[in-house]
Amino acid sequence: MEDRSSAVQLHRRDGNVLVRTSSPSDAYTVSQYFQDNRRFLQPWEPKRDEGFFQVDTWASKLLKLEELHRLGLAYYCLIFDADTKEMKGTVSFSNLVRFPFHSCNLGYSLAEDAQGQGYMRRALSMAIPYMFEYQNMHRIAASYMPHNKRSEAVLENMGFEREGFAKDYLLINGKWEDHILTSLHNPNWKQA
Repeated sequence: MEDRSSAVQLHRRDGNVLVRTSSPSDAYTVSQYFQDNRRFLQPWEPKRDEGFFQVDTWASKLLKLEELHRLGLAYYCLIFDADTKEMKGTVSFSNLVRFPFHSCNLGYSLAEDAQGQGYMRRALSMAIPYMFEYQNMHRIAASYMPHNKRSEAVLENMGFEREGFAKDYLLINGKWEDHILTSLHNPNWKQA
């Protein structure tokens, strides 16, 4: 299999759901998404300082992420309603390690008004194959807090299997939270 890690642009659509790699020009959109969903996302994410919600912070962050995309080290993607052009969430693949691990971590967030409508399931159905086919990942790891039943359902639906339990795993909203550890393996992985 050829090395396609330089194929950095993910841009896929399924009906009204569009998922694509972020770019520096998305700073206002991403900033607005996090401002609009600040209270809703707070219990599920690290504690955010005021700067996190600012457009200039996101402009700088997205420039750095674009470089990580180019280097094949991380992918930060945005979920949109393709009809309304409204941003509905994020999908990120971080800590990409190539040989011999061929693995990465999955993270995501979804707007309050998009809950229960299939946005995340469809976005992941497009983003995960990209990581398997183009980035040649063998394993994608994801974790969730035991009381986050929506996240549990999404990961189960995508075929992630439970691997374990991690006590005080991530600092979420200022408190160390336990997490269920899961992963999904690429059944078609081939040595590059």
